[in-house]
Amino acid sequence: MMKQRLFTLVMIASAMFYFIDIEAQNNIIDEVVWVVGDEAIYKSEVEEARKDAQLRGVKWDGDPYSLIPEELAIRKLYLNQAKLDSISVTPAEVNQQLDMRLQSMADQIGGTDKMLEYYGLTLAQLREKFYESIETEFIVSRVQSNIINKVKVTPAEVRRFIATLPEEEIPYVPTQVEVQILTQEPKIPQEEIDAVKERLREFTERIQSGETQFSTLALLYSQDPGSARYGGECGFKGRGEFVPEFSAVAFNLTDPNKVSKIVETEYGFHIIQLKERLGDMVNVRHILLKPEVPQESIDASLARLDSVANDIREGKFTFEEAVLVLSADKDTRNNKGLMMYHPEMENTSISKFEMQQLPQDVAKVVNNMHVSEISDPFVMQLQNGKTVCAIVKLKTRINGHKATMVDDYQILQEMVLLDKQEKAIAEWVSEQQKTTYVKISEGWNNGGFKYPGWGVR
Repeated sequence: MMKQRLFTLVMIASAMFYFIDIEAQNNIIDEVVWVVGDEAIYKSEVEEARKDAQLRGVKWDGDPYSLIPEELAIRKLYLNQAKLDSISVTPAEVNQQLDMRLQSMADQIGGTDKMLEYYGLTLAQLREKFYESIETEFIVSRVQSNIINKVKVTPAEVRRFIATLPEEEIPYVPTQVEVQILTQEPKIPQEEIDAVKERLREFTERIQSGETQFSTLALLYSQDPGSARYGGECGFKGRGEFVPEFSAVAFNLTDPNKVSKIVETEYGFHIIQLKERLGDMVNVRHILLKPEVPQESIDASLARLDSVANDIREGKFTFEEAVLVLSADKDTRNNKGLMMYHPEMENTSISKFEMQQLPQDVAKVVNNMHVSEISDPFVMQLQNGKTVCAIVKLKTRINGHKATMVDDYQILQEMVLLDKQEKAIAEWVSEQQKTTYVKISEGWNNGGFKYPGWGVR
């Protein structure tokens, strides 16, 4: 969590402004409000940033007409440092992030076609419009990383921190649990699978005959909630962004008027249609249908798990042994059933969950369990939409408490680290201010800057 907050801190100077129209700099009647080194900051840039921030609900801790040009100025300092340090970004990195941004924009506005209509641009033009700003964002982030990566924290600093921290400011650590899980997949009758495939074949015939559009059928019948509302459209994605079975078919499509063969993935059964190809990326539509799990299969799985849970309680074998032999969950089967999650900004796996971090179906069961207790069997929905039956064992529970050096050293260490990293960035900016020519136009030097010292030599 701390690292996520730090990422937000170090990216704000660039991410805040990625919607700025860089072409405004070429407007000869535009007003120059700041000069940083040999580069100008234009009034139009400031206005674009302010409007975008307002649209996204950003609250400024001060005057935006002071803070926004200051952030733009700092960004230019970072870019200059990047040149000195020979920091660069590959097109693949930029394009991957650009895909995510454009997909997010499309999701917000109602699909790719509506997004292009809104901007009055082709997809290639829109990508060109935002490419440079995202490239800048990457570069700024790497310069900032070079600054803060030098910062280290010693145990002595953490001890001093907690010793001097007022009682009311000591962080509260919510209840955390470690959970082991064993799952069984209810059997789906072959006739149900055959019925789903037959329906997809029927869809294909209707599309190929011109009776109806692929997008219409996707909107009406696809069971993928993310794409169905956009007529099955997935947006531009690279090969690695789909599951392998889907990707193998999607990237071999060449004719937008054709429909793929039926594809089976962990999500269910699909038919796919190519919409557009751009370099190493494709934008496809798909229709997903999931075979229905009959209640009798669910009941049978619950009964089997009930028997397994009783055998564990009677000591016939351990929960860990049962997981290794019986569990359908490939992610936990070889880990003694221990559930893990992967923080977005951390290259690690963590087994201690806060209750809200657990899958909802698991959290409901675990909430009132005792340590080492085996649950009754229950039904849960996986992220891929599959229905499974499960039993869980509560391995550990750490009740909510004020952070201490003994139990929560890592949390306190990250608090100290974040504070030192913020100070390191402030010191770096201060040093750059001393050696960089800065001129602020009349009416734009109203003070209230985050970092004092602009224009002071």
